[in-house]
Amino acid sequence: MKNSNQTNIQAKVFDFALVELVLSHRDSFQPIWTVDSWVKFLIWMALNCGCSGDQKSLELFSEALGKPLTYRMRRLFFERDLEKLSLRLMADPAESQVLIMPSTGVGSVAYEDVDKALDQVNLSARVVLDQTFWQTLDAVVAIPWQAAESES
Repeated sequence: MKNSNQTNIQAKVFDFALVELVLSHRDSFQPIWTVDSWVKFLIWMALNCGCSGDQKSLELFSEALGKPLTYRMRRLFFERDLEKLSLRLMADPAESQVLIMPSTGVGSVAYEDVDKALDQVNLSARVVLDQTFWQTLDAVVAIPWQAAESES
């Protein structure tokens, strides 16, 4: 039982540290909201973990992280909780659309608030602002990336 509690605490500390690391540094890698920013973040992490920076070392680092951890970090990297607007934004450039939904998961989203959210996180220049291209799917507003962004 003692080892189980220790392992559980270690896992929670690791999870907490990882979340704080991603949240604290995700805006440091420019241009933000791009695949390039994600790659720069991963390289920075690899270098700080003692990897040499050559391709083989970076590939080993990526393999060591594994898909579940990499997916979780990427989600943290490209999501934002906008508390003042009560919205959650998911803007992974590998996806075809930016998704904006109520942070509670229920209710609807006003397009006026979507505009505010896009401005707040500096995404307005990267997405299609013509609202006729936006889709409302239940409580989610889906906004396409501008053509150049979906390819990066």
